[in-house]
Amino acid sequence: MDRLDAMRLFIRVVERRSFTEAAHDLGIPRSTATTVIKAMEDRLGVRLLQRTTRTVRPTLDGEAWYRRCVAILEDIEDAEGAFAGAEPKGMLRVEVQGTLARHFLMPGLPDFFARFPGIELSMSESDHWVDLVQEGVDCALRYGTLPDSDLAVRQVALLERVTCASPAYLERFGVPETLEELSRHRLVGIRRLSTGALTPVVFQTQDGPRAIEMAAPFSVTGPESYLLGVQLGLGLAQLPRFHVERDLAGGRLVELLRQTPPLPGPVSLLYPRSRLLSPRVRVFIDWAARRFSEREGPAPAQSAS
Repeated sequence: MDRLDAMRLFIRVVERRSFTEAAHDLGIPRSTATTVIKAMEDRLGVRLLQRTTRTVRPTLDGEAWYRRCVAILEDIEDAEGAFAGAEPKGMLRVEVQGTLARHFLMPGLPDFFARFPGIELSMSESDHWVDLVQEGVDCALRYGTLPDSDLAVRQVALLERVTCASPAYLERFGVPETLEELSRHRLVGIRRLSTGALTPVVFQTQDGPRAIEMAAPFSVTGPESYLLGVQLGLGLAQLPRFHVERDLAGGRLVELLRQTPPLPGPVSLLYPRSRLLSPRVRVFIDWAARRFSEREGPAPAQSAS
């Protein structure tokens, strides 16, 4: 293994906090990984990693060497990527919100692989917040307001949302015509996994956004259960239009309060600032952003935060 590959291995060990996971990611034996890192420490004359029975953490020298390795490899990737004909290749690990991925991304994957045949895509599906660096994930697709973090964020869409309910629910509780009437209605709540708090119900009015408090005897954390709760008549809900368009067209759900629609829902791509943003990550992010733009229109201009 040459020095550049050894640097890539060291970066992976630091981020995964594990020789075993890093070796698995790079397709090499664990024994090779430990031998290469030991040789690196001997060559530099410093201890880079603090090993315990449960985890591996960088020492102060290891933290400094990690930052230098990331910078060096990023310069090399940029230089190689600047040449015409440079082909993005390698494994790309993406964490997605499944409903979004199935509707917006997966139908376009045949075109993606035709354009970038050297990329292998491993797509894991989750609705909860994960540590991208420690889990070895290159980028994540997320819906909704994001918690504060050190991740870089690129907003790719603002999805139109609707307030809706099933005919059975409306037959039992009536059709609300104004926001004031919602006090007599029930909500299917959706809770944030990070805090357990109910997501506020907010409507757009002539005077600006207006939050409404409603009883939520049933609440969930996942989008599919959220939709099913509405379909079963357990309450009103605010959902992205793309997720309920077939139910609305088929009469299984009814759109309500059109004059005061919900606030649109942001869709974002997140990636670690510390992670080398390789050509394969760049092309995937750009491709995913185009997929949302083609389906929903461009998102408002926004710099990575």
